[in-house]
Amino acid sequence: MDNLPLNAIEISDVVVKRGGKIILNIPHAIIPLCGTIACIGPNGAGKTTLLKVLHGLIKPDSGIIKFLRQPHFPPIRSALVLHETPMIKCSVESNLRLAQNKQSNISKDEIESTLKQIELSHLSNTPATKLSAGERQKLSLGRAILQKPNLIFLDEPTSNLDPSSTSQVELIIHNFIKNGCNVLFTSHQLSQVKRLADYILYIDNGEIKGEGEKKLFLQNYMDQSSPQFLHQEYL
Repeated sequence: MDNLPLNAIEISDVVVKRGGKIILNIPHAIIPLCGTIACIGPNGAGKTTLLKVLHGLIKPDSGIIKFLRQPHFPPIRSALVLHETPMIKCSVESNLRLAQNKQSNISKDEIESTLKQIELSHLSNTPATKLSAGERQKLSLGRAILQKPNLIFLDEPTSNLDPSSTSQVELIIHNFIKNGCNVLFTSHQLSQVKRLADYILYIDNGEIKGEGEKKLFLQNYMDQSSPQFLHQEYL
């Protein structure tokens, strides 16, 4: 226990099944909460399921998730932004106010400040269903900002976005980090992983196959002996 990171997520004997098939099987892992953690792996590897389990959206069929933290560290407040978050048929501002369902003390000033932060103030009265993919993603991140998390899970936060929208979303992610929020995100883009990650998890067939600090991971796994996935166009 002496070698554990200051704050971490400990996974013990976690199994998730769907339709009788095991889609997540992690006997033991300790994920350090060390800033930004990238979870990589091929489609269907179990990355999204892992995020949902860690956030508590999915209850594993067996196993335990523990949040290890130093006494001075506040309780974990997590938020989850999925790859495609549905929008209700009302304005951008009304969609943002949905965060009040989880945290009722969110003020009008906080709503307005968040609209500015995600650069959607000029669209506050626009129906959210009319937004572009990048604008919808920024709106989803805005909801998460209002929840004031110290741990946020992001499922492919810039998938299918153009370069400009990707830069805007990554700026919001940097603001989470700057404000002391740990970020665990999934991605198929090696360039993005290199830009954002401090630590990398590699998951395949529902199992964590490799992990480590970014520099060491890239040195140890991005070689010809690594799984084929790491040499394909996914990354």
